[in-house]
Amino acid sequence: MNKLELISQIQQKKSFLCIGLDVDLAKIPTHLLSESDPIFEFNKQIIDATHHLAVAYKPNTAFYEAYGIKGWVALEKTINYINEKYPEIFTIADAKRGDIGNTSTMYAKAFFEDLNFDSVTVAPYMGSDSVEPFLAFNNKHTILLALTSNKGGLDFQGLKTDNSELYKEVLKTALTWKNSENLMFVVGATKAEYFKDIRQIVPNHFLLVPGVGAQGGNLQDVCKYGLNNNCGLLINSSRGIIYAGNDKGFALKAKDEAFKLQQEMEQILHKKSQG
Repeated sequence: MNKLELISQIQQKKSFLCIGLDVDLAKIPTHLLSESDPIFEFNKQIIDATHHLAVAYKPNTAFYEAYGIKGWVALEKTINYINEKYPEIFTIADAKRGDIGNTSTMYAKAFFEDLNFDSVTVAPYMGSDSVEPFLAFNNKHTILLALTSNKGGLDFQGLKTDNSELYKEVLKTALTWKNSENLMFVVGATKAEYFKDIRQIVPNHFLLVPGVGAQGGNLQDVCKYGLNNNCGLLINSSRGIIYAGNDKGFALKAKDEAFKLQQEMEQILHKKSQG
């Protein structure tokens, strides 16, 4: 999927919502545990209930790897289901990979070719030759960790260099890499006050923004400085949507929570279009 298709979907749905499919068997409704593949069944029902409200889904691969082969099979079934039934949806493998060049190439093949995700999250710590193998894939996107929403995110990302904070240097340097037009960046919603500076460095790239909802991030604050002319934001919510209910009506409750966010996003987009 190219960015124009993603932008078109945002415009059609009046939404820039990404739903995180972080499935924990201890948290899903107990009636699903009797299914042959409870993880996939949970995802399937969430996706069917919310696909008209979301423009992206983001499985965090750790939640699948934790269950071994069965978990990986459930991830494969989930991405295949999205690609076959809802091909307009943008898919993100939240894998946070990053290694020496030939290893990164294998990671990229795993997520872009074998599983056919549209994008994957990548850690920038090892530099250009660990990221460019991901960027080499046409119509695929590499989402670089820039400023994360976790408590310790600023331990290193906020360190001062001679010129600016380290995360700003990561952004600036990444723009010099080959095929940098295929980059997106992770910026946590709990760091909303930083968006103004970030947009000065990467005004046209998409930002994947976790941390809205359960982690305390505020959508209005993020959009105040994070929106660009093409929206340029994918706001992720995981727990606040997928675990909104814990009974047989869980998917409808997830839909209700997704609808609330979509409605807020529609108002924000309308207000921006009015200048």
